[in-house]
Amino acid sequence: MDGVWRMEPRRSVAVIGAGISGLSAAWLLRDAATVTLYEAEPRLGGHADTQHVKVAGREVAVDTGFIVYNTLNYHHLTALFAHLGVATEASDMSFGVSIGEGALEYGGGSIPQLFAQKRNIARPRFLAMLRDIIRFYREAPRLLEGEDSLSLGEYLDRNGYGPGFVEDHILPMGAAIWSASVQAMHDFPARSFVRFFVNHGLLRLSDRPRWRTVTGGSRRYVARIEEALGAGVRKAARVAAVLRDETGVTIRLEDGASVRHDSVILATHGDEAMRLLAEPTAEERRILGAVRTQANRMILHTDAALMPRRRGVWSSWNYLARDSEDLRREVSLTYWMNRLQNLPTPVPLLVTLNPLQEPDPARVLLEKTYRHPCYDAAMIEAQRLLPSLQGANRTWFCGAWTGYGFHEDGIASAVAVARDFGVSPPWEAQELERAA
Repeated sequence: MDGVWRMEPRRSVAVIGAGISGLSAAWLLRDAATVTLYEAEPRLGGHADTQHVKVAGREVAVDTGFIVYNTLNYHHLTALFAHLGVATEASDMSFGVSIGEGALEYGGGSIPQLFAQKRNIARPRFLAMLRDIIRFYREAPRLLEGEDSLSLGEYLDRNGYGPGFVEDHILPMGAAIWSASVQAMHDFPARSFVRFFVNHGLLRLSDRPRWRTVTGGSRRYVARIEEALGAGVRKAARVAAVLRDETGVTIRLEDGASVRHDSVILATHGDEAMRLLAEPTAEERRILGAVRTQANRMILHTDAALMPRRRGVWSSWNYLARDSEDLRREVSLTYWMNRLQNLPTPVPLLVTLNPLQEPDPARVLLEKTYRHPCYDAAMIEAQRLLPSLQGANRTWFCGAWTGYGFHEDGIASAVAVARDFGVSPPWEAQELERAA
């Protein structure tokens, strides 16, 4: 048989987890390898989670996890949507605060929203907060010039920011962005926090990025990827353990079945990836062991009692707290979905994380729990060290947790893994063609 050309067998790759990271990794590698995507749930998407509910007798598609993106900071996601032909539309992003059952309320979308509670104009603490906002916007970017390892709380204390700015604005805003507790934002690495705000234009008073949402819900892009993957998708296939040896990887499912692959991509939260590895190495234990997540209870409902008391304060994101000083509390946040997804329902359609009070049971449409990454100095160090694990023992890791925890971070991590397999995203070739 000398001289006869032999075709090498296609590499068999298991991808575990079908959130944005696993979906993207499987989709990118589908033509370069035989890919099997394992998802524990009966649906794909992870935080790309569109609910179909009836409001006033009409069926509405509403997202309860991933909701918005912008074309400036979400390069890969924007390109993916364009490549898949997924329609999107303009969204509205604004932030409102209600503390002490309406004792303090303001919205950041306009001057009238700031002073929708008339007494704000005469509150020394509120006016000091406004001055500190402008000062923070001016001074915070200097953090990026050094190597300080301060937490956000330490930075704010060291630089003399007042309680109005700290407790009524910046920590609540961070807690809303990262679905974290206020204490977690106090411990958030300051340089990472400021870098995110700079990159997303949040330290500008005007000309901020314009946000968009997927028309019809994020289910639309998930369905396009699922169709492209075809028979390689295994839903309701919960993985019990990943066993590795010198020649390959065995995926052991909870139903007792075992499947053999050449390599594996763990597209899950870092702490879950650690649990799935039957025999993690010391380095995997050290790095993945520093990754933590927080559970957040989500309720989709129509009860306006979980919004600010003053209608003029209502914003796209609404932070609610019993008082300003309790840093231990979980974030309680209500998303006004009508504004975020342009949904014309006769009653407000709301998504609340960790409600301070239970909504009227008659107005509850759905309840579930999401998990979000927790960021501290150990987590940032784990992100820095993660490349040392990639490809070792036939194993790769990806997930939104490898960045700031958002959809773009998830797909960017999948792109990085795909490059290790010699695959680049198709939009990069298109960009080169346009530049030529």
